[in-house]
Amino acid sequence: MSESGPELSPGFWLHHAALTWRAELDARLRPLGLTPTQFLMLAAAGWLEHRGGPPTQQAVAQQAGADRMMTSKVVRTLQERGLLERSTHESDARAVRVSLTASGRALGAQATAIARALDEELFGAEPATLRGTLREIAQRR
Repeated sequence: MSESGPELSPGFWLHHAALTWRAELDARLRPLGLTPTQFLMLAAAGWLEHRGGPPTQQAVAQQAGADRMMTSKVVRTLQERGLLERSTHESDARAVRVSLTASGRALGAQATAIARALDEELFGAEPATLRGTLREIAQRR
């Protein structure tokens, strides 16, 4: 059967691939007590912290591709679980810095290994071309 209608659209398949990736990630992270959104926030905070010290909550939102309101809720949840700490920014009273706790780093490392394994399973061991194409699309935002 040949493709026709919406099946001709790469966007159609991108949407369905993203739904599949998210559902698979959700199933694999559930035993760790993390949702995909919580994982993305934890990973974003950890990556940014690794690169330059505790990031602002706004920087975490930007890295994760999330809006500020959702980021605030998720960061509070992760804080309540003892995975993140929040502190006042030293020079901007409106900004909040986020840092991982030891537990947050350990859980983040476990979750990252799960996400990497899923990525390799779905996208292959050398996804550079696909990654480049998706990055170009995403950077149009």
